[in-house]
Amino acid sequence: MVQDKWCVYILLCADKSLYCGATNNLARRIAQHNKGQASRYTRARLPVTLAVSSAPMAKGDALSLEARVKKLSKNEKISAIKNAK
Repeated sequence: MVQDKWCVYILLCADKSLYCGATNNLARRIAQHNKGQASRYTRARLPVTLAVSSAPMAKGDALSLEARVKKLSKNEKISAIKNAK
């Protein structure tokens, strides 16, 4: 069964940096980040807030988009997620 409930998200960290990830449960993942249990990068930059997230998509599409977004500049990252279909 195909799970089309994955999304790519960008978090704004306390130091104004951005973190990009992919998940199939956005609320749980943000909570994990804010507890310091999701990423070494965000653990040192708490608290984090959701900047933007994509529309739901298949897991493979989400992971592909995440990889592309991580290569972009800060401003391009936000635009890429907002324009993802």
